Amino acid sequence: MKAVIVDKFGSIENMKYADVEMPSINSNQILIRVQTTSVNFADIKARLGNKGQGKLPFILGLEASGIIEKIGNDVKSFYIGQRVLAFPHHGSYAEYVVADENLTFAIPDGIPFEIAGACGIVSFLSYKLLADIAKLQKGENILIHSASGGVGTTAIQIAKALGANNIIGTVGNEEKIPMALNAGADHTICYANGEFAEKVNELTDGKGVDIILDSVGGDITAQSLKCLAPMGRLVIFGNSNGRYGHVQTNDLHASCRSVLGFSLGTIRKERPEILKDTAVQIFRLLENGQLDIKISARFPLSEASLAHQFVENRNSTGKVLLYLEN
Repeated sequence: MKAVIVDKFGSIENMKYADVEMPSINSNQILIRVQTTSVNFADIKARLGNKGQGKLPFILGLEASGIIEKIGNDVKSFYIGQRVLAFPHHGSYAEYVVADENLTFAIPDGIPFEIAGACGIVSFLSYKLLADIAKLQKGENILIHSASGGVGTTAIQIAKALGANNIIGTVGNEEKIPMALNAGADHTICYANGEFAEKVNELTDGKGVDIILDSVGGDITAQSLKCLAPMGRLVIFGNSNGRYGHVQTNDLHASCRSVLGFSLGTIRKERPEILKDTAVQIFRLLENGQLDIKISARFPLSEASLAHQFVENRNSTGKVLLYLEN
């Protein structure tokens, strides 16, 4: 089968579209013929070796939609020919992938492969961040950094569906403001134009926001505390600028504010069973129109390196899809 492999850490020149062996499955696994997958920022970090330099070569990718080709003897909840979304073992940029039964989810008939293959990471992550980690309550104000990206545009919509009041997004340049507004943000701030915290406080009548989602890190994290309301929750789930921010404990205890961390990768590894209910909620939001996955570009799998370049050049506003050519 064909797959996109990384044979050396570094630039996109190290991504090869090559023939690899067809994967095998064990008794509780599923073989899936891939229809679509997508580019996540974690894929780029993996290619660069920023997520720990593991064994080379390896196949990139975290999620895929497709059709079940084969099931293990102990698999009871799926059947051959079924349409599924999965978080597979050993990468998703491939014609076939293997996934555990508890990391595979049946796709409702009304959801196309294109949306399923683009929604897994961003929608499962956004829902967990807002509903389960930050415990968003109806009427609360929220600040979402990198609001024009795949996670940002998805989190905006889910926050609105969960009853958020004032949704504020930040973006890295002014060209990305319309994407965040189109996703449903009430206000968008370009943090390249100066400190955002003061503007956030103005937009909330000096109260600040109840929840902040931060995947950027560094100075953005530190500045976020300047606009986090008493009893507010700052949720850290990445460091796209390459640095983690520093938090002083005296910023927390008297104000009853919290700093929380989350990794969907850790959940998939340690507690995959809790994602079953998340899938139900996400598919419900997709089916009733409260969630629209924003896809900014589509590339054939054979051009995955160009898709990575597109994301690294900060051209993406929403998800970047990879599709299998017939």
